[in-house]
Formats: sequence, structure tokens, C-alpha cells
Amino acid sequence: MDVLLAAVVGELTTRSINFLIRNCLKPTAPDVEDRLRRILLRAEVIVEEAMGRQITNQAMLQQLDVLREAMHRGHYILDTFSYESRSKEEEEEEEEEEEARGHGASKVNPLQGLCSSPSSRNRNTRILEQMRKSVDHLGSLIRDVQELVVFLTGYPRIILHRQPYSMHLLLSNCMFCRQMETELVVDFLLLRARADHAPERRLDVLPIVGPRKVGKSTLVAHACRDERVRGRFSQILFLRDRGGFTGHDDLAKFREGCETEHLQSLVPGSNDRDGGRFLLVLELAGDLDEDSWGGFYSACTRHLPSGSKIIVTSQSDTIMKFGTTTTTQALRVKFLSHEAYWYFFKTLAFGSTDPKTRPRLARLAMEVAEMTHPCLIGATMFARLLRDSSSDIRVWYKVLRFLREQRKENASRFGGHPFDLVNQRRPAYIGRMASPSEYAVFYDEQQCSSQEGVPEISAHDVMFGRVKAHGKFKVLGWRSHIPPYLSYVGTCEIQELKTTSLKRKRPCRCIED
Repeated sequence: MDVLLAAVVGELTTRSINFLIRNCLKPTAPDVEDRLRRILLRAEVIVEEAMGRQITNQAMLQQLDVLREAMHRGHYILDTFSYESRSKEEEEEEEEEEEARGHGASKVNPLQGLCSSPSSRNRNTRILEQMRKSVDHLGSLIRDVQELVVFLTGYPRIILHRQPYSMHLLLSNCMFCRQMETELVVDFLLLRARADHAPERRLDVLPIVGPRKVGKSTLVAHACRDERVRGRFSQILFLRDRGGFTGHDDLAKFREGCETEHLQSLVPGSNDRDGGRFLLVLELAGDLDEDSWGGFYSACTRHLPSGSKIIVTSQSDTIMKFGTTTTTQALRVKFLSHEAYWYFFKTLAFGSTDPKTRPRLARLAMEVAEMTHPCLIGATMFARLLRDSSSDIRVWYKVLRFLREQRKENASRFGGHPFDLVNQRRPAYIGRMASPSEYAVFYDEQQCSSQEGVPEISAHDVMFGRVKAHGKFKVLGWRSHIPPYLSYVGTCEIQELKTTSLKRKRPCRCIED
């Protein structure tokens, strides 16, 4: 009994001491900020080291994915706190200085929309609490991955051609935050096919589902360019459906209605039947019914060699039921979270410059990132524009006002966010920074893999240049710099801005690329 009583008293004493420490010796905001910076640095070292390794263990990839997500969340909270904690007097001095120079900074609140609380004190208290939770969460995750850090050295390095302070160049030329998804696709392709020994011929099928422009084609292209995959399949064939899928019992007839691209041709001396395994990637533009899929799958089982595999990508969830493997279920690809998107945008916008040394620009960049999320194309385009104008804060303010106006006009004219409108193939409003009296309507965007017929005029020229064109004309929305090197081409029409007010806007300076 004495032993039990002593244990109970000891436990109560320990809890009381911990309670007093937590409530009487609470760490100050600078202490929490410093702890979060240090633990984020440790997490970043682990994540960047993992990015340079060819990891194949699925459990390790899942652990890294959780750590990476927590790291992005921590950076987002830390940056938000850093910008919110600036004194009101300093902010007013900056606004007066910009107003005196004629830059109109007082009309822009860079942090509008980040926090909705009316009280600055409550805002900072809430963010401080989130910082404490982030420190605890990241600390726990780093302790959990201690064994993982040891195992990382056992995986071969990937040649990334990276130098110090060049992370923005690396992110511009690779997929961001898709390491786990890529390895899942590669694992499916390298897994021994059931058809190799099954009494009846069957082909393994992996469905990949996700919204438009989320990166499904990019994900598959990177997986297919893996040397392990290239060595397993004698031919890798991409079929891009453009007009509604219709299944055929004859595979040749189906291919006539699709855009075809050979990533890897047959090895010399082989033929369609005995030349080794095929990898067929089918990219669907629309929905898919069971009859159409049944005809296509039946044709594939008859004409493709044993051990071949099929990947199907679509925006529709209906294809998920056509998956055939038990080890790799249908893969769902989602847009980046706000925190991961901000990390990506910040890295591209500041390049080798530390954002902490340019806090005013960093605050503006966070607002620009909020305006362009979740569009990676928009992030790349506007981050490059900001980075090229890093010495002129007036350009950053001008870009922010431009994006706000675009968002407002698209909501009033077409009832949606510009990114959503383009994804839904609806008309979208595009302002013209160099010609405020004009605007452009962008619609009917198409994706193409060939460089032939790509227009010389780009969306960048329309928004920031002095393009003079009448009627409807083709415009290059974006050309990807990473596999599969797709181009997005749409139709554009420049129109005069109708105003009823007698007050005319002051013309803006042209921002050249």
C-alpha cells in the first residue's frame, strides 16, 4: 500500500510541476519562432536528402510524405507569423514612404485574406499557438524517422545537377511533391504481371484519377522515363483520346481516333506478338462506360503480348472500378495544399535570395500565391515575373493589384475563379497590364503534345505586352519544360473596356518579359 501511495503522490507531483512549467514559464514568441526555424531546418535536410535518393520502399515514402507536408505547414505558419508580427508603426511608415513616391502602397493590404480575425492580438495569439503545435508535431515526426535517415544512405543517388542556392532551378525542372505517387506507378509497372502465369490472358490495369491540370500526364511521363521501366517494356505507347472514348474490338481502329505518341519503340527484330511487353497509356478526355471499356480491354488482351500493362488516366471516378491489381489500388492525384503551394511559389519567386531579407516582398508574394493557388502554371509564370523584377517593389504591387482585378472581373463577368473557368473550358477574363483600356477573353483551351502549329503569341504577351491583334487568334497559354512537354493552346479575343465613368485610369508601364 505504501508503494502504491508513493507512486500516486509522485505522479501527482510530476503533473503539478509540468502544469506550473507550462503555465508560468511559457516560452515567448521569439523563442517559439527560433525553435520552429531550427526544427524546420532539420526537416528540410531530411526531405532534400530523400529527394536525391531513388527510394523504393513504400512505407518510407509515406513517412517522408507526412514529414514533407508537416514541413510545408510549418514554413507557412512561420512566414505568416513573421509578416503579421510587424508593428503597426513600421507598416504605416512604409505606406507613407510608398505614397510619397507615388507607388500607391496604401491601397494594397498584402495580408488581406490570410487571417479573418478582426483583432491583431487574437490573430498573433492564434498563430503563436499553431507554431507551438507545429514544433511539437515536427519534433515527433523527426524522432519517428531516425531509422529512416539511416536507411536513406542505402539507396542510390539521383543525379539532380544541383548546386547551393539553386533549389528554384531544381523545382522549375522537376515534379514537386510527387515522389510517392511516382514510385507507386513505377512499382505497379515493375510488379510481375499475373498474366505471365495465369491460365487465361489478362492485363493489369492501373487507373489514375484527378482534376484537369493536376499533373496526371506529367506523373505518368516521369514514371515511364524511369530506366527500370524502360528496361522492362519493349514499347511504351501513349494514346490520347480527344473526342469521346469509343471502344473497338479492333485495336488498330481505336488508335486511328487517338493522338498517338511512342515513348519507346520496339527493339530491333521484334514484332507485336513476341517482341516483349507493351505499356499502353490511355489518357481519356471524357467519361467511360463499361461497354466501351469492355471492347477496348478485350482488343488489348488479344493483340498485346503477355505481361503487358495498361495505365488509364481520367478526371472521372468511373474508371476506378476498372483497376485489376490488388497490391496497387487506383491512384487519386490531388492539387497541392496551400502550404505546399506557398513553399513552391516562394522558392521560385525569390530564387537564391533569402525571403527573410526582403520581408516586404515576401508579404506581397504570399498574397500573390493566394491569388494563383492551385494553378502550378500560374505559380511558375508569376513567380518568374516577380523574380525578374526583384529590385523594383512597384512591379510587385502592380502584379498584386492586377491579380485582384482579374479575380474580381472573372467573378462578376463569368461567375468563377480564372483557373476554374479555364479548367471547365469556359470563357475567362484576362486583363492587360500594358493596355488598361483593353481586356482579352480566353477560351477553348486545348492540350497538344506536338510543337507543330504552336502559336508565337503567348498569354504572357497578351497580359504584359503590347500585342495588337484583331478578332480571334490562337495564343500559347503555357509550354511545359518537363516531360511530357505538353503545350496548352487556346483562342483569345482582345476587346475594348466599356466604361461609363468619365474618370480615366492612369496608364501602367509595360512589364517586359
